[in-house]
Amino acid sequence: MQESIGHIIWSACYLSVLIGLSAYGIHRYFIIYLYLKNRKRPPVPARYFEKLPKVTVQLPIFNEVYVAERLLRSVSELDYPQELLQIQVLDDSTDETRQITAACAAELCQRGFNVQRIHRTDRTGFKAGALAVGLAAAEGEFLCILDADFVPQKELLKRTVHFFTDPKVGMIQTRWGHLNRGYSLLTRMQAIFLDGHLLLEQIARSRSGRFFNFNGTAGLWRRSCIEQSGGWQHDTLCEDLDLSYRAQLAGWKFIYLSDVVTPAELPVDMNGFKSQQHRWTKGSIQTCKKLLPSIWRSPLPFPIKLEATGHLMSNFAYLLLAILCILLYPSTGGPPVGWVRTVVVDIPIFLAASASVGLFYICAQRELHPATWIRELLFLPCLLALGIGLSLNNARAVIEAMINHKSDFTRTPKYGIERKSQPWRSCKYRPLKSALPLAELAFAIYFSYFVVYAIMHRQFFSVPFLLMFQGGFLYVSLTSFVSRWSKFNLGSSRSRATIPA
Repeated sequence: MQESIGHIIWSACYLSVLIGLSAYGIHRYFIIYLYLKNRKRPPVPARYFEKLPKVTVQLPIFNEVYVAERLLRSVSELDYPQELLQIQVLDDSTDETRQITAACAAELCQRGFNVQRIHRTDRTGFKAGALAVGLAAAEGEFLCILDADFVPQKELLKRTVHFFTDPKVGMIQTRWGHLNRGYSLLTRMQAIFLDGHLLLEQIARSRSGRFFNFNGTAGLWRRSCIEQSGGWQHDTLCEDLDLSYRAQLAGWKFIYLSDVVTPAELPVDMNGFKSQQHRWTKGSIQTCKKLLPSIWRSPLPFPIKLEATGHLMSNFAYLLLAILCILLYPSTGGPPVGWVRTVVVDIPIFLAASASVGLFYICAQRELHPATWIRELLFLPCLLALGIGLSLNNARAVIEAMINHKSDFTRTPKYGIERKSQPWRSCKYRPLKSALPLAELAFAIYFSYFVVYAIMHRQFFSVPFLLMFQGGFLYVSLTSFVSRWSKFNLGSSRSRATIPA
């Protein structure tokens, strides 16, 4: 009797998790539909400025000794009238990055650039706080924000600023590129992962009139849009997502330019990548808690409210995936199931929850790389395994946000790595210590047992799926240990190049 009750409870929990994951899968199909429907409707400026406006380029920096100079050099090469350009170096650094930015700023000033360097010793609000301080001192009507690891194209401002001729446009977002896409298996998987969001989701939402978000960098804001929407706030870890939704709730229009690419450096170590994912996941759930009631109280059309809800709640899928990992044992080791359940339950759930992920990334890669997209798909199983391996890390972020656990804004360290042939340098930025890789390793061992069990009991259909769970946790845990313990010997120094005139 107790076993029967336990089996019923487990079955209810298991089915509930699968239904929840299926709902996210169906939403993913909907995004693909919106993308295909609207992909041939690129935005165009209402008109062009007869006289270019003044633009302030804001560079929030914190301890970026390896990439700060590259950023300032690339900004100095922007094709925009020098007299209409203000460069704000918002440097909160506590290490020698301060000396690098000070030297670069002084050099640019000598060349006639309008450079303002603001150094805060009190990091209240972290990045949001730095942007708020910069906004108060900005001279431009429009603000371009670039994180330290980005290298903007020379024509960035001229290809974007004219969209502000429409007075309703408050923000323009460009698509991220990847400087070091082919550096390693990890960077390649990150690129495929981001391409799905940066191409399909952003185009689908922006061109169908739904809410989409500023990605935190590589975009431009109208100053009055920020001010009238409540300014930069730091009560979430995703200040960009927070401000984006507040601005669109206030009636501002956003533009996404998928054909304007701003390259950036992807994290090359697993712990840096996990830290980034944790911050993004936690911040999105914090924003969801903060703004979802306002969205549903607003006079917005129901479809927009529903899509905004799906967007803000999307990272709950990681919590469901982590729970599924715990519940998976009875499903693998239990009695055989009949064809009725297979047809009515298992196949529809597989098509909704799992096949949608593959189709989503296939569609993105085919659009971005029409000549080589099949080669990119060889990495799809690895990408799915990585998503599974990250489930514990991101589920922890979801739970922390739900219980209001406070944490600092932990920036993702970058090392100026762009090519495979480029040697690592001795790295001074060490990852935060965490016991999570031990839990991930335990899950890898846990699923290794199920792989053996499935083979011994001739459950061959489940073996590929179980291998993704096992491989995902094993890869994430082992690379986390390697990232923490390795000493990056790349040469003790590198000559500092001057900013070209």
